[in-house]
Amino acid sequence: MGEFSDGLISISSGGLTARINPLGAELWSLTDSQGREYMTDADPAFWGGHAPLLFPIVGSLSGDVLRLDGAAYPMPRHGFARRSVFAPVQVEAGQARFRLTDSPDTRAVYPFGFVLEVTFRVEGMTLFTEASVTNPNAGVLPFSFGYHPAFAWPLPGGADKAAHKLVFEAEEPQDVRRVARDTGLLLDAGEPTPVRARELELSEDLFRADAMIWDDLASRSLSYGADDGAWLDIAFPDTPSLGVWQVPGGRYICIEPWAGHADPEHFAGDFREKPGVVLLEPGATRSFRMDVSVRPV
Repeated sequence: MGEFSDGLISISSGGLTARINPLGAELWSLTDSQGREYMTDADPAFWGGHAPLLFPIVGSLSGDVLRLDGAAYPMPRHGFARRSVFAPVQVEAGQARFRLTDSPDTRAVYPFGFVLEVTFRVEGMTLFTEASVTNPNAGVLPFSFGYHPAFAWPLPGGADKAAHKLVFEAEEPQDVRRVARDTGLLLDAGEPTPVRARELELSEDLFRADAMIWDDLASRSLSYGADDGAWLDIAFPDTPSLGVWQVPGGRYICIEPWAGHADPEHFAGDFREKPGVVLLEPGATRSFRMDVSVRPV
């Protein structure tokens, strides 16, 4: 069976141990057999999050309200799942599954039934995560979903912070997008990408204008690390958008696969019409994977 300590649930393969908080079904720690930590130190001076799950929205909505059929519902940035307690419905030595369903509180801000399940599984040096959204309603369920993991920067192993980079699966020549600092909305204008062919050399200066966003990414996987250090191979086959973010000075980098993104700055329409929103048919389930494989030094 998985272990419970400090309110966290631990699962292990021997090679890797993951610790998950039922509050938000949030991954708090990923360590190897030598105890080296591959996740953020969560220093509150920069950002105290670990790996929140973003549902039923990603990013910010115009005016922080979700508009449906002429009504407006208050909805904070990134939605409510990250502040909700998930029920641990299956806990084994190497796997744990968590479930969040609608309640009177969620329906007051998001007037739909839903089932959100998240399964974490460790095998060898890989953590497999799969989030599934099921629609129990008679009508279409509109939503977005995103991962928001904060990995250690630098990674354990001794490589310099400045030596770290992202290597994308495919070339990514398109412009990157930013969000407005005051509203969090997606700016219409892009800016030239700092990616050179498939590689992005990481520096804190990249994030002084907030996150970098690819709203139509060609890649469905990337690697993060340093040539003389550890690497993480991250696959996200079901999510077409990506955010990369940190607060300069923090010892972490967020690599965020998304199905959806913030409202464009001039969008004020019905949520069902929002660019990037997922429309799930009655009785259907949509799943989103993220696999993280560790290559230690």
